[in-house]
Amino acid sequence: MSARAIVLAAGKGTRMKSARPKVLHELCGRPMLWWVLAALNAAGVDETVVVTNPEMDPLLAEFGVRTVIQSEQLGTGHAVRVALDALAPSEGTLVVAYGDMPLVDRTIFEDVQAAVDADAGTALALVTARMPLPSNFGRIVRADPSTGSGQGVERIVEAKDCTPAQLALDEMNAGIYAYDEAALRATIVQVTNANAQREYYLTDTVELLIAAGGRVAPVPVADYRSVLGVNDRIELANARAVLNRRLCEEHMRAGVTIVDPATTYLSPGLTIGADTVIQPNTTIGGATTVGANCVIGPNTRLANAALADDVRVTESVVVDSAVGARTVIGPFAHLRAGANLGAEVKIGNFVEIKKADLADEVKANHLAYIGDATVGPRTNYAAGAITCNYDGVKKNRTVIGADVFIGTNNALVAPLTIGDGAITGAGAVVIRDIPPGDKQVGNPARSIAKKPAET
Repeated sequence: MSARAIVLAAGKGTRMKSARPKVLHELCGRPMLWWVLAALNAAGVDETVVVTNPEMDPLLAEFGVRTVIQSEQLGTGHAVRVALDALAPSEGTLVVAYGDMPLVDRTIFEDVQAAVDADAGTALALVTARMPLPSNFGRIVRADPSTGSGQGVERIVEAKDCTPAQLALDEMNAGIYAYDEAALRATIVQVTNANAQREYYLTDTVELLIAAGGRVAPVPVADYRSVLGVNDRIELANARAVLNRRLCEEHMRAGVTIVDPATTYLSPGLTIGADTVIQPNTTIGGATTVGANCVIGPNTRLANAALADDVRVTESVVVDSAVGARTVIGPFAHLRAGANLGAEVKIGNFVEIKKADLADEVKANHLAYIGDATVGPRTNYAAGAITCNYDGVKKNRTVIGADVFIGTNNALVAPLTIGDGAITGAGAVVIRDIPPGDKQVGNPARSIAKKPAET
C-alpha cells in the first residue's frame, strides 16, 4: 500500500531573527527541510507535498518536491486541508510532519506508519515522547483501559488548557502523525476554528476520530531529543551537533578513526575509506570521497574533493579538486577550482593550485602558485615560482613537460610551453617557449645551453 506525506513548512520562524526562512537554515551542509525529506524518503514515503508560504515557495525549487501554498496562516488543520485539496485521493497511509524537525530519523517515520491499521480500527498513530517538566508541549491523555480501547490516546490537551493533574503528565505530543488517508479526509472537514486563536488545529482530529469509533495509537520514542523542533539559533546549533555526531558515528562504525568527533564536521553522503584517520578541527563536505588509509587534518577543509588511497592532507584546503594516491599536501596549501593531482605528488607550505593538472611525482614544496597549467611527471617547481596566467583580458595556459626544473622566483608568462627536461634559473622571467632540454636564465629568460659546435 502506498505512503504519502505532508510536510508543514509555511511558518515564518520569526524567532530565528533572519531574512532566510527557518526551514532553509543549514545543519551539516544541508537545509533543515532536506533532513526531513530525506528521512521520509528513507522510510518508504512515495510522494511528499510541502506546505509553504508565498514568499518561500520560489526558494524550494531546488528540492524537486511538490509544494502547495498556504496563503493565510490559519493553523495546522487548515494547512493539511490545503495540501489534501491539491492531492488526488489515494488509499494508504499519509504522514504529517513538520519541516523544522531535522532530528527525526527514518525509524520514527517507519514506526508511526506501521502502527496504522485501518482494518483493525486504528486510523491514526501519533508519536509521543516523555519530556522533562515543565513543558509547553501538548499532553497525551491516555484512554482508560477499562473502556476496552486499551492504552490508546484519548485526547491531546494543549499546555495552556491543562488542569494541574494534566500538567503533571510527562508524555507529550511530538507533532508527527500517520493517518489512514481516507479517514483523515473524512475527518479534516469537521475541524472548526471555534477556539481562542480562531485557528484550525490538526490535533482536533484525535477526538473526532475517537468519537467516530476509531482508535488512536501512541508511538513512543526512546529519546525525546530526537523529536525536538528548531525555533531559534541556539536550537539550530544544538540540532547540528546531534546530526554531526550521528554522521561521525556512522563513519566510525565503518572503520574510520575520528580522533575528536566534537571538532570534526561532516556532511551527509560522504564516502570515507577504512583506516582513514580524521584529525581534530577538520571539515569535510559536499560530494567528497576519501580513500582508505588517508590522514586528514588537523585544521583541514575538504569540499567536493576526490582523494585516492594513502593521501595525507595537513592544515590545508582542498576544494573542487582530485588528489592521487600517496600524495602529500600541506601544511597551509590550497587546492581549488579543478586542481587534479597524480600519484605521489608533494604540495607543501603555502602552495596554491588552481585549474591545473599535475602528473605523478611532481613536487611544489613551498611558496608557489600553479594556475591554468599542465605539469609533467617528476617536475620540480621551486619556491616563489608562479604561472602568470591572466593577461588582463583572458586566462592563458602554461604547459610544462616531464622532468623539468623550474627555478626559484620564476615568473612563467602564459601562454607558454616548456619542454621535457628543461631547466630555468633563479629569478627567470619566461616569456617564450623553451625547447626540451634547454637551460634558460634571466629577464627575459634566454638560453645558456651550449650549442653542439661548442661542445
